[in-house]
Amino acid sequence: MKYDFPQLDHKWQKIWADSKQFNAPTSSKSKKYVLDMFPYPSGDGMHIGHVRIYTASDVLSKYLMMNGHSVLHPTGWDAFGLPAENYAIKHSVHPTVSTSKNISNIKRQMSELGFGYNWDREINTTNPEYYKWTQWIFIQLYKAGLAYEADVPINWCPKDKTGLANEEVINGKCERCGTLVEKRNMRQWMLKITAYADRLLADLDQLDWPEHIITMQRNWIGKSNGATIKFRLEKSNQMAEVFTTRLDTLFGATYVVLAPEHPLVGSVVSPDQRAEVERYIKDTAEISEFERIAVDKPKTGVFSGTYAINPVNDAKIPIWIANYVLPHYGTGAIMAVPAHDERDYAFAQKHQLPIISVIKSKDSEGQLPYVGDGVLENSGEFNGLTVNDATKKIVAKLSQNHLAELKTQYKLRDWVFSRQRYWGEPIPIIHCDKCGAVPVPDADLPVKLPEVEKYEPTGTGESPLAAISDWVNVKCPKCGGAAKRETNTMPQWAGSCWYYLRFIDPQNKAEFASQALLKEWLPVDCYLGGAEHAVLHLLYARFWHKFLFDQKLVPTSEPFQRLESVGIVLANAYKDSAGRYVHISDVVVDGEMAFHKSTSEVLTVEVEKMSKSKGNVVSPDDVITKFGADALRVYMMFIGSWNEMCSFDIQGLQGSSRFLYKAASLSELLEDKGSEQIDLITAKSVIKVTSDIEKMQFNTAISQLMIFANHLSTLKTINVTQYEYLLQLLAPFAPHLVEELWQKIGHDTSIFNTSWPKIDPKLAIDENVTIVVQVNGKVRSKIIIPIHTSETEVVTAAKQDSKISPLLNQGILKVIYVPDKLVNIVTK
Repeated sequence: MKYDFPQLDHKWQKIWADSKQFNAPTSSKSKKYVLDMFPYPSGDGMHIGHVRIYTASDVLSKYLMMNGHSVLHPTGWDAFGLPAENYAIKHSVHPTVSTSKNISNIKRQMSELGFGYNWDREINTTNPEYYKWTQWIFIQLYKAGLAYEADVPINWCPKDKTGLANEEVINGKCERCGTLVEKRNMRQWMLKITAYADRLLADLDQLDWPEHIITMQRNWIGKSNGATIKFRLEKSNQMAEVFTTRLDTLFGATYVVLAPEHPLVGSVVSPDQRAEVERYIKDTAEISEFERIAVDKPKTGVFSGTYAINPVNDAKIPIWIANYVLPHYGTGAIMAVPAHDERDYAFAQKHQLPIISVIKSKDSEGQLPYVGDGVLENSGEFNGLTVNDATKKIVAKLSQNHLAELKTQYKLRDWVFSRQRYWGEPIPIIHCDKCGAVPVPDADLPVKLPEVEKYEPTGTGESPLAAISDWVNVKCPKCGGAAKRETNTMPQWAGSCWYYLRFIDPQNKAEFASQALLKEWLPVDCYLGGAEHAVLHLLYARFWHKFLFDQKLVPTSEPFQRLESVGIVLANAYKDSAGRYVHISDVVVDGEMAFHKSTSEVLTVEVEKMSKSKGNVVSPDDVITKFGADALRVYMMFIGSWNEMCSFDIQGLQGSSRFLYKAASLSELLEDKGSEQIDLITAKSVIKVTSDIEKMQFNTAISQLMIFANHLSTLKTINVTQYEYLLQLLAPFAPHLVEELWQKIGHDTSIFNTSWPKIDPKLAIDENVTIVVQVNGKVRSKIIIPIHTSETEVVTAAKQDSKISPLLNQGILKVIYVPDKLVNIVTK
């Protein structure tokens, strides 16, 4: 039996589109909101890694639909921001043109894979009717005091020529292009995400999210409970304030360190040290934050020439300037306790500074630095106290003189929200010399992005919009005087902070979404995407959602109840003898050997993450043309656990294709009679596939379907019920072929309008069970008997077993029986 899979695929895709098969009903009775992280159309189309995410959400959606749920499964385009603009620059086209082209291509690919999106709800973050509400939400943040302007040191990417949020800097480099970032002081719009730090942290306990992503969010927020301590500067009334989580080690503080950017640096440096300090500060400005705090980098510093007074014992300790202290972490100053901190210990050894142990335990004899628990020593009146008791007493003593205060600090910093680029949402603020920053009135939203020919970043710190005088110069909405528009644009994350809300009510012109509909559909029941968004997108979206919740604009405090993150997809990368990557299209594979198509050179094979530079990115178009959409869908769900790393090998698609052909050929074995008898493997398959899809264990679900199909193929005839169950279980994975087979066996409605198979669990229980038989605790034999056989009959059968009876000559002391599992005979 042969199938023209591309033709079959298109047939059913048209039928589904015309009938709006996968549009969510207007009622959310028994609702399920399934969402994958919508794509940004910055490239030429999807690759196999994207296919894996979108296939999983589609399988889950189709399964839930067949289980009687009203399923909301929409998608759209995250089309503003750096990726889309950089793509346009690279290809010398306007981002409006390239974005539209890329959207059309990806939408075609999605349709050709049979993804059941509700296209009536499609959104595009670059559509003014959409970003009108992004701007409106920004204005609400501004009115609530959570959006503000500030001159701050920001991360500047010299290649992308724009500011970056802290979250967009990975190991000191731009998250997008890999360029080493610089620090620049610039006017920026900031969002006060720190105001929500405690709630963002505490509410993680409510969520059904992978533990590693919850941990990443916790670490990024970085809550630390400790105290601020004031060190008086010698011969001055000024104070250097430090934050510490180890107040118990205060007697061991032997020096203070200020960040080179600390405001006290100018006043603490002695005249004879000024030239050296200024030289050091200049050198520090040329290295990245990542290099400054890297564990493997030597800790440099310079003595200020002056001293501070330790408030707990009046000891005079030197003040150093060192680049491993950052201005925006804590207070920009630390007390250094080298005996109990690895970084301080290394610095003290290098610069020959005192090291005083003040915490000891049985396990810390002679161990420096010691960072564990214990009791205090060399700490005056606090000697012998535990760390916890000493902390309480020390802060109580110092707080009497206002030298200490319990405090909570966060690693999280306010979100740098400005971008000095063209392709983004205009920030809806007008600057007036008389009135200051004035929000654009609601009636004037959206502030549309003007059409321009030249949109490349200037690199001056200003957006290209600043040069468009007829767009910039406006009247102040408040006083009517001359004013100017804000020319910075929003970051790419703005539109994705709330897009899941707009899907619920995408045509609404009066509000971003109807309150009644939001109440019906929120929260998102299952959100699927890549772990690379564990901090940026998820943290930002949670922040905006909590703000909207406080404004009584959404009914839930969290947006995404369940989160599922996909594992990275690896693929074969091929190298020639010179170590150069060979594009997969130029490779011929013969068994385990790979050859260059043109030169016939034998190539080496390495399994690596898909990358254009390595030539191992696989387009779904190439696969669909050869194998059809269903084989690709099945293979992508079969190659490994969905949330773990897996390897794509195009040769493996042949196995998926053979499986689908086998499922199709079984229709020839259907018996004429209407028997509905269900055998054990059929019952087991229904229960296991159901359970596996619920748990997103798609690979084991497909394994069971293969077992089921193989079993049916061994029978002379199969009844209609058995075959219908196979098709229904397979439908979410291979929808095109299954719809065709469903029609072939006499049905005139879509299989997705049928009910998911339900089986009495008793039918899936084996009739027989294998009992392990031990003698004196050692396994000696196994017996197969009917399940739930009485203990007396099981023990008798065990004693009579040919391998067991010769071992019982000494007599039996006792018998231990675990029902349906084990018999252990203990001899005398």
